[in-house]
Amino acid sequence: MTTTNQIKDVQPIRDKELLDDMKQSLKRWCGQRDYILFLIGINTGLRIGDLLKLKGNDLYKKRRIIIKEGKTDKPRTLNLSNIYDEIQDYIQQNESVWMFPSRKGDKPITTTQAYRQFNKAADMCDIDEGIGTHTMRKTFGYWFYKQTKDVAKLQTILNHSHPNITLKYIGITDEEIEKELNNFVL
Repeated sequence: MTTTNQIKDVQPIRDKELLDDMKQSLKRWCGQRDYILFLIGINTGLRIGDLLKLKGNDLYKKRRIIIKEGKTDKPRTLNLSNIYDEIQDYIQQNESVWMFPSRKGDKPITTTQAYRQFNKAADMCDIDEGIGTHTMRKTFGYWFYKQTKDVAKLQTILNHSHPNITLKYIGITDEEIEKELNNFVL
């Protein structure tokens, strides 16, 4: 089980090239299952527990789905249009009921196994900084914020109680804010 300290130590992947390297490393060294897990995670911001509960039928020929988040018990709509084709290709190749099946019987992989696979892929592409299963959620948050600059929407998506929690969570540092202020002029 993931502890709060482990989540705090985990960082988003803030460099697009490293993010692409991580995806390629997962494909090459870990396999399609782990790549698709990571792809869905970084494009939805779902927690690992919610991702691992997904079944192929949940996503088969669907561009949008509604899930009930485990931690908050709230419904969440996911738009999968941007990764639809890759998900559908994977589902057609996957013979298990589970989206992310374990090789040890008819159940999904564990969070520990996902953690190991992500760290293996990170090692292969020389990512040293705090990688874990929560990296997906934090990476989603970081890039959503960088692209939209909308902390209020991100706060709602991640279900945080305050914008400061969201900014700290995704690793927007005082240094980054200062850098942007240095370039700001009216």
